[in-house]
Amino acid sequence: MMQLLKDRILRDGKNLGGGILKVDGFINHQVDPVLMDACGQEFARLFAGVGATRVLTAEISGIAPAVMAARYLNLPVVYARKSKPITMPNTVYLTVAPSHTKGHMVELIVSPEYLPRGEKVLIIDDFLASGSTIQGLVRLVQAAGADLVGIGTLVEKSFEGGRELLAPLGVPVVSLVTITNMDNQQITFLDD
Repeated sequence: MMQLLKDRILRDGKNLGGGILKVDGFINHQVDPVLMDACGQEFARLFAGVGATRVLTAEISGIAPAVMAARYLNLPVVYARKSKPITMPNTVYLTVAPSHTKGHMVELIVSPEYLPRGEKVLIIDDFLASGSTIQGLVRLVQAAGADLVGIGTLVEKSFEGGRELLAPLGVPVVSLVTITNMDNQQITFLDD
């Protein structure tokens, strides 16, 4: 459990009900670079031995932790776009995943030039909840013919079952903090 992140969630995070944790004051709208730097260092420590050659994340909330982790692992970061820019080639890797906060399906698109066959991919994202966004990223890795070597998230909401969904992948799944309950406007962590 990363105490710095836990303390920040307790201080500035808001339980909006329905399993929604508002952290946009320091993770996914306004970003605290000092906190993300510390999280990146922790991810780099935890995944130092997996042999990753790239970090993959989803636009937009996963970019800050992924960039900081990649900085300390000395790796490039690829992020799955949610819309295809005109600069992207016609042939792309594309999947869809439900968005917990948007309430609908979103596309995840990666150009083959940035996710070549044979790469060893570490997925870093902001949340592990139901696991559906991360599963979408895993499908992109598989479509590219790359190898998944690990999954890291800032926050896991264990009561949503995502870890169980990802377990068959057989790779390390690491969350810096794990929330076990958000009932009655509370935020309860695994070590509480």
